[in-house]
Amino acid sequence: MLKENQVGRAETAGEGSHGDYIFALDIGTRSVIGIVGVPEGEKLRVSAVETVEHTQRAMIDGQIEDIEQVSRVARLVRQRLEEKTGLVLRHVCVAAAGRALKTQQASYELSLKEPQVVNQELLCQLEAGAIEAAERQFHPETAKQEQPVFYLAGYSVVQYTLDDYPISNLLDHRGRRLGVKVIATFLPREVVDSLYTTMRKTGLEVSSLTLEPIAAMNAAIPRNLRLLNLALVDIGAGTSDIAVSRDGGVVGYTMATVAGDEVTEAVMKEYLVDFATAEQMKMKLSGEDDISFRDILGLEHTVSAKELQGKTEPVMRRLCEEITGRILEANGEPPSAVFLVGGGSKLPGLCACVAELLRLPPSRVALGGNNFMTYVDAPDMDLTGPEMATPLGIAISSALNLINDSFSITLNGKKANLFRSGSLTILDVLLMNGYSYQQMISRSGKSMIVELNGENRVVYGGHPRLARILLNGAESSLSTLVHAGDAIVFEPAAPGEDARPVLEDLVKPESRGTAFLFGRPVPLGTRAVVNGCPAAPGQRLMTRDKVHTVSVGTLGELLASCGEPRERAYLINGSPARPDDKLSDGDRIEAAPEKDGGPSGGEPGVPARAEEKREPAAPPEDSALRPGRIRLTLNRAELELGPKPDKTPYCLIDMLNLVDVDLSKPQGNIVLHINGRAASYLQPLADGDSVDIYWDGADTPPKP
Repeated sequence: MLKENQVGRAETAGEGSHGDYIFALDIGTRSVIGIVGVPEGEKLRVSAVETVEHTQRAMIDGQIEDIEQVSRVARLVRQRLEEKTGLVLRHVCVAAAGRALKTQQASYELSLKEPQVVNQELLCQLEAGAIEAAERQFHPETAKQEQPVFYLAGYSVVQYTLDDYPISNLLDHRGRRLGVKVIATFLPREVVDSLYTTMRKTGLEVSSLTLEPIAAMNAAIPRNLRLLNLALVDIGAGTSDIAVSRDGGVVGYTMATVAGDEVTEAVMKEYLVDFATAEQMKMKLSGEDDISFRDILGLEHTVSAKELQGKTEPVMRRLCEEITGRILEANGEPPSAVFLVGGGSKLPGLCACVAELLRLPPSRVALGGNNFMTYVDAPDMDLTGPEMATPLGIAISSALNLINDSFSITLNGKKANLFRSGSLTILDVLLMNGYSYQQMISRSGKSMIVELNGENRVVYGGHPRLARILLNGAESSLSTLVHAGDAIVFEPAAPGEDARPVLEDLVKPESRGTAFLFGRPVPLGTRAVVNGCPAAPGQRLMTRDKVHTVSVGTLGELLASCGEPRERAYLINGSPARPDDKLSDGDRIEAAPEKDGGPSGGEPGVPARAEEKREPAAPPEDSALRPGRIRLTLNRAELELGPKPDKTPYCLIDMLNLVDVDLSKPQGNIVLHINGRAASYLQPLADGDSVDIYWDGADTPPKP
């Protein structure tokens, strides 16, 4: 009876239970290799290994191109392993190709409102900002997308700055401007998505995901040796993946764009053979003295391995130059030792050439297969070949939790993807699983500036919702270290809403009734216009809008809005009044009688009205216009207005208080005409102008 495997069950992995089988797949350019084993103590006992080559080019440089074809081969590997082991394989451990990694350098600065001591949380915010800045250099629009475009594989700090001065460590220092420069490595989302899609089509669920360079290092280099500065090179068919270790962890990744296929293509051109024949000839280089083959013309040939090696020597040297150049770029100097793994590493003379170019003793460059058995128990199988580094590394990493116990750490109820070794914080886990800086560090909504009566007013955005982080049920922070078995719950921060004010947020337009000046109705209250146009209380304001208000609540404000002089004496409802007296609905304002008699022009303070309609620009025949006053026609009624108290010219907006039009209660579109032409609220008036202000639905303009 078949038993179902429980791959990735970190709570039991390593206890030696025969029910906790590990199933690992290495999906390579040439073939798919599957391994099934069970953890026993500090080793993985391998139960079965299966290799199936691709029948066509379904992989290009380690990247899945034809998902259907790759899933078909992977399904065949799974079926054969199930037959060999009697297991039902449902969960699988896989690795993403290191050649898909993208590296970018970026700087970020955090400005504080006032100097403060730098704690671990501030340091996390600073580094997270730099990581996001690095990601945006690939695609500036990624920050606006809800789904992650890249997953963080790892990063290292190049330099900190404190108030613009370089410093090696910011922690516990005091300052206001914090800066950091980082080198960050990312894994494109499409690489992860294609792996998961292929596994689903194979009928498998991914229980763990790591990177191929890390997996290969876990198999080829024991953990106690990783304290040294070592480089591991996985030479595949299309590219060569490189990982660098130091101080117990993997500190850098890179890749060379040349690999085993370049050697194969050189053989094809030299001996006129197809790709498959050239590949077989290359593989026989290290095991046979004479190599027989048939060219594309059907002729049989035999060459010595020494001759073939001489023909491939220039290509192999170019491969070594590319690899060593990348190692020096990632490490800054030659490492203490180099391990070569992968099918392409078996080329004769490769180790010696790498040692020569890095100026290392030949003994410091070796094939990585000799260390596999440190973690593997497979007495009946030969698994020491360097091509087994990645598949064994994937299985070993899962079985012995060599990549940070990633299978026992959960994030929001799911197993977390972790791509590097060493101590990890909650910040690291979140970044490796596609969360962005904005989702961790909340910000207020955007503010905006509006001009109100000539002065700038800032309308602030809304307050943010802070991110919520729980570690094993308790409130935690980004800087907290995580351990095996930890469960993280993360609720992303939500930015505050951007400022979206309406007119009534700044001004409260209101109508407080009507007062009567010399018998003429004048609306009381506050009116507002936006950019010279009437606006309802609910009108949305935009940044840099200009809002102007006219308030009529006191006698002085009423006189100013109507152009009447404040120097005269006035009566409110028959009683003497002062300019600062407040007005109420229905109040009647009249000019107080002058002791020596009023001017010949009529009652003091009363606007002169013509008895008969006349042309707007025609002055009265019986009297001259007094200095500072103007005559105009407002809604077909003629008015004479005295000078404004501030001596400024009259504008159309000043006429609002002289007509029965309430802008706070729109009745259609407002019509504004001066001398029969459309006008704006701020357009100045001249003596003799004819002004019309009314709602477009009104039959006739209301008289003042």
